Amino acid sequence: MSTTILWADDEIDLLKPHIIFLENKGYKVIPAVSGNEAIQILDNEDVDIIFLDENMPGLSGIETLKHIKTVHPHTPVVMITKSEEEHIMEDAIGANIADYLIKPVKPNQILLCLKKNIENNKIVNEKSTMGYQQAFRDISLKISDSMTLAEWEMLYKELVYWELELDKIEDSGVGEMLADQKTEADLQFAKFVIKNYEDWLHGRSSEKPLFSHTILKEKLFPDLQEGKTAFLFVVDNLRYDQWKTILPYILPYYRLDDETLFYSILPTATHYARNAMFAGLMPSEIAKKYPQYWLNENDEGGKNQFEQPLLEEYLKRYGKSSKISFSKILNMDFGRKTLEGFYKVMQNQLNVVVFNFVDMLSHARTDVELIRELANDERSYRHVTATWFSNSVMLEMIKFLSEKKVPIYITTDHGTIKIEKPIKIVGDRETNTNLRYKVGKNLDCKSRDVYEVRRPEDIFLPKENMTASYVFTTGNNFLAYPNNYNQYVNMYKDTFQHGGISLEEMCIPFVKLLPK
Repeated sequence: MSTTILWADDEIDLLKPHIIFLENKGYKVIPAVSGNEAIQILDNEDVDIIFLDENMPGLSGIETLKHIKTVHPHTPVVMITKSEEEHIMEDAIGANIADYLIKPVKPNQILLCLKKNIENNKIVNEKSTMGYQQAFRDISLKISDSMTLAEWEMLYKELVYWELELDKIEDSGVGEMLADQKTEADLQFAKFVIKNYEDWLHGRSSEKPLFSHTILKEKLFPDLQEGKTAFLFVVDNLRYDQWKTILPYILPYYRLDDETLFYSILPTATHYARNAMFAGLMPSEIAKKYPQYWLNENDEGGKNQFEQPLLEEYLKRYGKSSKISFSKILNMDFGRKTLEGFYKVMQNQLNVVVFNFVDMLSHARTDVELIRELANDERSYRHVTATWFSNSVMLEMIKFLSEKKVPIYITTDHGTIKIEKPIKIVGDRETNTNLRYKVGKNLDCKSRDVYEVRRPEDIFLPKENMTASYVFTTGNNFLAYPNNYNQYVNMYKDTFQHGGISLEEMCIPFVKLLPK
């Protein structure tokens, strides 16, 4: 189907060679000698793009443009003018033009303009598809459980890069190829983690990642200075791909100084990972050193209610000021009240703001049908996160802190993965309800696609009783009891969960941003 161009210029006869050039390229060109004629044509013809001369007698190009944008706001308009005066360009750009060309225009300029504004999606689709297809074999050859930490980090970043690139196109076939490749990567990554996790924690490996309980000491504490303030934003459940999706909204105000991938501890769940982050200790160490601040799985009460005192103790141990502010944002109203109070906390060395939106989105997607439809796949899950962020009080906070020239840090406690394959497990009635990991007595799981830890103390997890053990799922699996098995599986299949071993859950961002 050919592209139809409306070209309005009072000297249209002089442009006949250009029109012939475009028609030979397969374009249909409708000429107009004035703004009024162009408007009349638009009332009767469907056009794909408009070339509009700025300096026409009668209705000027700018006046014609304003009328067109009122009636046909989505039709791209290219302004063409002899003048390079700044105010004309500003008027045209302010009216939301698609492009701006200076006379005399050359045929190749026009062709490039058309490709950019009309064929851009097709070109992007072709280039993205071809690019990933070329990368597919290379990525497949890389995936193995013998890769190093640095190689896994680069591979995961490459997979996320292609996810975001393929989000721009409609080719489901190539998207399915990437999804399958990610599934294979997750399985091999799980083998890598199971083989090395205990050695990493005990310092028996020549290389080890930054973990939840070491990230603040390594990446935040060295930057804290007397007389200066910094803000740490912790967005619960924020995956690396979601971080890359919200980054463009931040870049007008901050420049990215450092981006680090670190590993959430197991279980990749808020109770364990975020407490470990704020305490600078593994869970069993928190339970031993600060028993008043640790609650086990079956204890009543919020499992993350002591994060502020744990962080204050952590700062004291490293000789930092423990005068901090600590806020958890659960809704917009409290977020705005927190923002209004920023003036009062600027003298603090550190201010922490925890946002639970992405975590609530993940849980709401399980429980609320509307949310499940809005975030029904990986692409829409990222899109909903970006939509939230672009309208959030967190972005308002970032804008405010940018004006005050305050450095900020953004991180999370763990990510999530879309679960698909059920694994049967048997446990007693005291076993926890998480779908990605179980802790309890007499756990029985026959699958080889799990990481079973019979001695929790070996990976620094609390042991509630003598026979307690942990079972972690790998890849996109989830744990289900034999009772009401089909109903349970249908309820939770294709939801986003956390607690197990996958790139999405474990490899998470810690970023430092400096104000522009």
